[in-house]
Amino acid sequence: MTRLIGLDVGTTGVKALALSETGEVLARAERGYPLSTPEAGWAEQDPDNWWSASEAALGELGWRKGEPLGFSGQMHGLVALGADDRPLRPAILWNDQRTGTECAEIEERVGLARLIELTGNRALTGFTAPKLLWLRRHEPDVYARIEHVLLPKDYVRLRLTGERAIDAADASGTLLFDVAHRRWSDEVLAALDVPHRWLPETHESTEIGGAGDQAAAALGVGVDRPGNVSVVLGTSGVVFAALPAYAADPEARVHVFCHAVPDTWHAMGVMLSAAGSLRWLRDVTGGSFEELAEEAGRWQPGMDGLLFAPYLAGERTPHADPDARGAFVGLDLRHDRGALARAVLEGVAFGLRDSVELLCALGVEPRVGRVSGGGARSELWLQIAATVLGIPLERTAAEEGSAFGAALLGGIAAGVWSSAAEAVAACVRPTSVVEPVVAWAPAYEEAYARYRMLYPTLKRLRSA
Repeated sequence: MTRLIGLDVGTTGVKALALSETGEVLARAERGYPLSTPEAGWAEQDPDNWWSASEAALGELGWRKGEPLGFSGQMHGLVALGADDRPLRPAILWNDQRTGTECAEIEERVGLARLIELTGNRALTGFTAPKLLWLRRHEPDVYARIEHVLLPKDYVRLRLTGERAIDAADASGTLLFDVAHRRWSDEVLAALDVPHRWLPETHESTEIGGAGDQAAAALGVGVDRPGNVSVVLGTSGVVFAALPAYAADPEARVHVFCHAVPDTWHAMGVMLSAAGSLRWLRDVTGGSFEELAEEAGRWQPGMDGLLFAPYLAGERTPHADPDARGAFVGLDLRHDRGALARAVLEGVAFGLRDSVELLCALGVEPRVGRVSGGGARSELWLQIAATVLGIPLERTAAEEGSAFGAALLGGIAAGVWSSAAEAVAACVRPTSVVEPVVAWAPAYEEAYARYRMLYPTLKRLRSA
């Protein structure tokens, strides 16, 4: 029996998965590593920690050279290598916020409209290109010694295989990639004065068995073509939809990247505090997630006007505002912990709907949502989200979505399947479905209309 191995190089650790050719999980392994924050807003990791953790996890699975192996990992992180292929400094990660000045510089050099047209995105602090400009300005000695630039999972690939390579899906998150034409952008590289020779050769994900974590996770739940959308209820919330052709949002309110499937793109909305909002409420009020859900279930939809703005860590989609702040609005003496919990569940669902509305404007026609993340374990939350989004939500067996998708990509690259569609058909099956609650829909339509007033109102208060 052929085993398929998926390796996900995440922010807190590595997850490795062994699958059968029918999608059965045969074995799992995990290894953690530290995150360094040397200054406020900074986030760094030692790339060799990724490698040692990956080596240990693969060893626990008994991976043998020649077994199909696919990679996924945290996107955007800058791994700057010298002539000996060794890291010149710790990697600067996706959640590092130091590059605001460099983002403004990029948009000025390239032109915002042209940048969005080429890369599908505006310059955000998480992306790779601003990190390179930051190094040039603040660590010129390091910058002068750069010979190669890789992303996190591709450094692990280099250590494992000796090959420097990247897939179009992950390269899309560098802000150096011509997303429409699936190649490095000579125009952006020239505008930013970044040498083309630093960048690895690009391939399709199905050729080299790799993708960024979101594209791999979407494939792992069966979003390989337009129709189904991936809905992630993790610490952050993500709505991910495949696109049949490149179509950038002119205002860059959603990300547009290459998908892990050839000749396919994807649009993605990201809210920064999804299940993270519920975790915050649990931490400040006490109790368990189960108790919060049980108490929330006693309240009716909308709770007579109580709303929650889920901007506890700023917001990405649709506002792109790192200074946005959360709020409960409409509290009265009757509201208890359960009401607050239900307001959080509803507020996150409304935030996800913001992303769905923008995706629909790009031509997405969602029929079913494939849901994953810790929040997907809550039946009540899925009922609320399904009703707010207006589509059924299906769970799949792929709890480790990114590693699962990576294993599928490794199998395709090894010839186990001829296409992503064939791999998904063989391995991805819904295990349960949660339908919208028809009786709740009118209340949520009215509540969502009021929810959309929260952000501009709170922004005015913040600047008053």
